[in-house]
Amino acid sequence: MSEYANLKDRTALVTGAASGMGAATAELLAAAGARVALLARRRDRLEQLAAATGGLPVVADITDPGAVAAAVRTVHEAVGPVDLVVNAAGVMLPNPLDAGREDEWVRMIDTNLTGALRIIRGFGPDLVAAAAAGRPADLVNVSSIGAHVAFPAYAVYGATKAALTHLSATLRTELGPRDVRVTNIEPGLTDTELGGHIDNPELSGQLAGMFGAIGPLAAADVADLIAYAVSRPRHVNLRQLVVLPTRQA
Repeated sequence: MSEYANLKDRTALVTGAASGMGAATAELLAAAGARVALLARRRDRLEQLAAATGGLPVVADITDPGAVAAAVRTVHEAVGPVDLVVNAAGVMLPNPLDAGREDEWVRMIDTNLTGALRIIRGFGPDLVAAAAAGRPADLVNVSSIGAHVAFPAYAVYGATKAALTHLSATLRTELGPRDVRVTNIEPGLTDTELGGHIDNPELSGQLAGMFGAIGPLAAADVADLIAYAVSRPRHVNLRQLVVLPTRQA
């Protein structure tokens, strides 16, 4: 990991660390020498990843404000303040809007947007303090090309990701003058377990067809991009990154 050698002294918090992009990012940051707090809901997955990386497992549901507050305390007590936050937790539950799946709407909004806000509120002061001390400080939000590319039946998912992308842009106006970098990453088709949460067989089949026709990114590809962005000199902010499989338009 010589290309990311300057990550060695960083302290990172990664949400969604139990699988997919979150797990891949946590693994890469740890391999580069960063101290990593691993936050997700599934204890068994976190403990496995912690054993492999030396990271701190923090079991918490970001849709629960009390759990997030407790997680902030746990991280601070165990590893101290963080200087790198990766909001990688997310859910994708597509269905036509007229299906009326309010349970899915609430879960996506609470996880993809409000959950990210809770993490930013909890660890944002750490980032500001790190920057004030002259150290790199990074907030990375993992959004989606669904933020600006419309897909039928993905209206609410796309709305949550559009909100996260706009939140990132606005936070740059607040945090950039204080030397905190905010990077928004919008992956295209990526091989994670998100597709396995879809309960609509027609939409599951469509997604499988796209995987076969296009060939997805691996979660490690997105992790590599995150590590690259946060390892730039502290005066360089890669503000908006879109990453797609080569065959995806």
